[in-house]
Amino acid sequence: MTTHKNLLGGPDPTFLSENEEAYRLLGEGSQSPAEVVAKFPTFSLAWAMLADDAFEGGRVVESYAYARTGYHRGLDALRRAGWKGHGPIPWSHQANRGFLRCLAALARAADAINEKEEADRCWQFLQDSSEEAYAELRR
Repeated sequence: MTTHKNLLGGPDPTFLSENEEAYRLLGEGSQSPAEVVAKFPTFSLAWAMLADDAFEGGRVVESYAYARTGYHRGLDALRRAGWKGHGPIPWSHQANRGFLRCLAALARAADAINEKEEADRCWQFLQDSSEEAYAELRR
């Protein structure tokens, strides 16, 4: 893994721990995202997948709930990884993608239920955390 040095003196990037077993279960299709979160409730990627599926199915409130759960689980994991409430959370690191996807899903669902201030805060948080994730997920 490359170590990034922030020349502006800001916080170093945060890299979440990988959960190879959860990736394996999702990747081989042997378990649904719901089954994976039942086994690994801190695995934000599965929460993001549930949020996306619910949103695409027109179940916006359900999407909001899944996204918020994955977002909070991700915040807990970030803090355990040394994150102090701000700083880069690189999209290029696979384990960070679940949290970043939950953040985008939360922004999207909040916007859909007219929680405009929350949607704006979440989009800004995403952009501040990872320009790459923001470009990828803000469609």
